[in-house]
Amino acid sequence: MVTQSSTPSPAATGARGPGAAPALEHGAIGTGDLVFFVVAAAAPLTVMAGAAPVAIGMAGQAAPLGYLISGLLLIIFAAGFTAMSRYVRNAGAFYAYIGRGLGRPAGTGSAYVALLAYNAIEVGLLTAFGYFTASGFQDLTGARVPWWVWSLAGLVAIGVLGYLKVTLSAKVLGVALVLEVLVLVVFEAGVFAHGGGPAGPDLTVLSPAHLQNAGVGGMFVLAVGAFIGFEATAIYAEEVRDPARSVPRATYAAVAFLALFYTFTVWVIINAYGADRAQDVANGPGGTDMFFTATARFVGPWASDVMHILLITSAFAATLAFHNGATRYFYALGRARLLPRRLAAVTTRTRSPAAAVVLQSALALLVVLVTAATGQDPYAVTFLWTNGTGIVGIMLMQALAALAVYGFFRRDRRGMPAWRVVAAPLLACAGLLVLIVLVCRNFALLTGASTGINIALLAPLPLAFTAGLARARRIGRHL
Repeated sequence: MVTQSSTPSPAATGARGPGAAPALEHGAIGTGDLVFFVVAAAAPLTVMAGAAPVAIGMAGQAAPLGYLISGLLLIIFAAGFTAMSRYVRNAGAFYAYIGRGLGRPAGTGSAYVALLAYNAIEVGLLTAFGYFTASGFQDLTGARVPWWVWSLAGLVAIGVLGYLKVTLSAKVLGVALVLEVLVLVVFEAGVFAHGGGPAGPDLTVLSPAHLQNAGVGGMFVLAVGAFIGFEATAIYAEEVRDPARSVPRATYAAVAFLALFYTFTVWVIINAYGADRAQDVANGPGGTDMFFTATARFVGPWASDVMHILLITSAFAATLAFHNGATRYFYALGRARLLPRRLAAVTTRTRSPAAAVVLQSALALLVVLVTAATGQDPYAVTFLWTNGTGIVGIMLMQALAALAVYGFFRRDRRGMPAWRVVAAPLLACAGLLVLIVLVCRNFALLTGASTGINIALLAPLPLAFTAGLARARRIGRHL
């Protein structure tokens, strides 16, 4: 049985009165589950094995600091973000924050941008999952199965998990995350067991002087994108136990872990090849496989094979995490009447946003079928193009949310220190705007597409925001 949620407010907290229709299950998620959702969405193995070699090829020894600086900026952002999470608990996260801090029109506009961004990333990850699985299956068995078959199988599994209790998704994400982090730790241990590389561990790789290297701007496209999805801690605020404590703890833990783990792992891979050779290796033949090659060399071919398999589970986990995030945006916007109310439907048994799960799965199915029918590359086209749009969209939401934190606390800090609700959000907003400019200027490095296509990929973001503003005005006239 599926029923309608009855809470119309965009800033709803998820509280329900007697006789209210079922809502998302309060208290189902703990701090550890939140961390798993965030880190699994970031997909550490996919980021390191799939994207870090490209970042090294662009900026050389500056790459580790790129991940560290991006992480530090987001920790500064998290200071204000988590302060506001005490007062706004909504499955729409960023849009609810922006609405409270900058006004309803800005909140509605950002809601549509966030929905576009999350769905774009999820459908792209689904095609990437199919691509990785088809390649891995053929390498292991010699049998060739079309990528879209694997994507459809993944879509069914993700749809089922999204329909069932959210705690089951947390368990699946937890197992996948532990395994992909473990294989990277095994690789790191293997490098140090062999002396840390040709010349031993080189700490000069972490010198800020390397930030003057050519290609640093393009490198930040990948470094910032590696953290996308950490707002999931606030998305699940209505379903978490003790959100006042769990959301800040999970946010800081997830971002800090990713920043340190990414920085250390990229430093290790550079040392594995030698600081003076790593960039040339990354740009040379087989450079994109440098993690697999180094793992086979320092640990053994078996470990490289395991890493290939876990790359598949990493992509699946990230797709599941973004699927859950996208469905909760549909749910929140349906509840707020910014989309059809039917999307606020919640099952009485599993307390999942059933209608939102069906709609999001249908959109993903459409993208898979169109990509397959037109013969487009599922990775180089669908994945990179949709994720390019999604990354910029979420970065825009982060910048607006940081400004919204300042707006929310501007007249009444509610006992919060000024550094947390004034200085930190303004600094984070400025830093994010700088990185957004860098990403847009180097957007072709991410998509590999022409200028015209890149403009077309970015254009939906301001259009979605404008549509949200128009929707807010229409709602205002009927209040």
